[in-house]
Amino acid sequence: MNKNKTFGVIGVCGANGNLIARILKQRGYDVIGTDLSFKKDCRFAKSLEGYDIEVFYGKAPEAFFKKADYIIPPASLSKDDDLFKKVDKPIVELFDVIDMIKSEKPVFGITGTNGKTTSTTLLKKIAYDNGIKPCEHDLDGMQGNAEFIPILQSRLDGDVGILEVGTFGVSGTVGRIVKDTSMSSGLITNITPDHLKDLGSFMDYANVKGEFISELGLGQLIVNGQDPTIMGLLRELDFKGEVITFGVDELPESIGMKECVCGEEIAVKEIISGCGYYFCKCGLTTPQVDYIATNIDLKNRTFDLHTPNEKLTVKMGIDGLHNVYNLTGVIIAAHKFLDLPYDKILPSIASFDGVSGRMEEVGKVNGKDIYVDYAHNPAGVETVLKEFKKLFGDFTTVITVSSESGYEGDIDIFNSVLKFSKFIVPASVASQKIAVEKLKANSKLNDRIFLNHVDNFKKTGTLGASQEEVRDGLKKALNLDCEMVIAIGEAATKFKDVVSDL
Repeated sequence: MNKNKTFGVIGVCGANGNLIARILKQRGYDVIGTDLSFKKDCRFAKSLEGYDIEVFYGKAPEAFFKKADYIIPPASLSKDDDLFKKVDKPIVELFDVIDMIKSEKPVFGITGTNGKTTSTTLLKKIAYDNGIKPCEHDLDGMQGNAEFIPILQSRLDGDVGILEVGTFGVSGTVGRIVKDTSMSSGLITNITPDHLKDLGSFMDYANVKGEFISELGLGQLIVNGQDPTIMGLLRELDFKGEVITFGVDELPESIGMKECVCGEEIAVKEIISGCGYYFCKCGLTTPQVDYIATNIDLKNRTFDLHTPNEKLTVKMGIDGLHNVYNLTGVIIAAHKFLDLPYDKILPSIASFDGVSGRMEEVGKVNGKDIYVDYAHNPAGVETVLKEFKKLFGDFTTVITVSSESGYEGDIDIFNSVLKFSKFIVPASVASQKIAVEKLKANSKLNDRIFLNHVDNFKKTGTLGASQEEVRDGLKKALNLDCEMVIAIGEAATKFKDVVSDL
């Protein structure tokens, strides 16, 4: 493409259009943009600041089409739209941009059901602390771990790409991200049931995550060796690259059943939900891992990490056994992918105080501590609440979740909350309906489940409760005889500012 030509990007207030405009500008192309939104309503206007991109807000005037030599429409625009008929300029589509501009930097991906955001954020922190700049999508309020955002993010300026790789329950999305970012290595934290409403079965969901393995080809994979699903997929997909395994040396606390890739149900002696010690008659069994965390002291936030060559003493800045897994995977990634010595990694681990919305203390009301956590699938909720129980004792849980696995996931989440909590306040419609069922079946639960009403809030994605429901749930919880309140789910983290109102 001639760099003296001008690209006209339609929809610069949307994630894809915004990223495309910035990518082209960083590569030296002249760019103009337009959007139906006015600037005050443009969600990502801030990320365009400093780019010298002329933007026509509110409409696409004739001046926009006259100035542009190429037109880039939104990917969501139908080919039957009148725009394609009336514009007499060459059309450049999203896939054309992806083909035209490559990442040209080492790219590392992080996927799994739980722990992705914590691991990605920490690995980026280690990079920044050591003068290495990861490319950032800079889309305020956007997690950006699925669809085309990671693919486009990898093409923005930076020394390396460190990408969170998720899925909205759509087959092919994970593989596309790995392929179109030319990813060379990655980390898989765990694979536990999620998105079952979209994908049907656990193994259907696992196989979507398995696209990460298939597309990585001969790359390097860092994996939780105590997760039978990950290890089974590596075997079934005949991964030919380098595999580095990690785990923790802890006594199992429970036994859970998990489907093996061979189709058998196997018992897992669980250290955290879905991960631990396992054996299947197909031959799949817990390996002797390459990196193992031992002498874990959660109270003092320390553990020893045995690498293939030495023993490290790790000081944690965050709580929880699940985070021992997360930190171990990241330490390996920083050493192998960022090529950093351990003494350059461990200070960043110690100073990392977590991700907003993950085991986050958001305030104290009338002497009671209020925490929020984004956990929104069965394994995530069970793992987080188990850690809260070990660390803090009794607490009240406010449920704002509506599971992406539907009713079965909502039941599993509620049962985990019931298992670990002193009191339960169902705030989401899904949890309210299950609460009604539980109370009808067992009147003794009247002393633990506190339900005011069942309303009609319609969930959006994983957002299971409204702001008003979160506020009402917290107010109810604060009136109960318990010194700690934990609100779980996306709504709890999105609307955590209601705590300041209380």
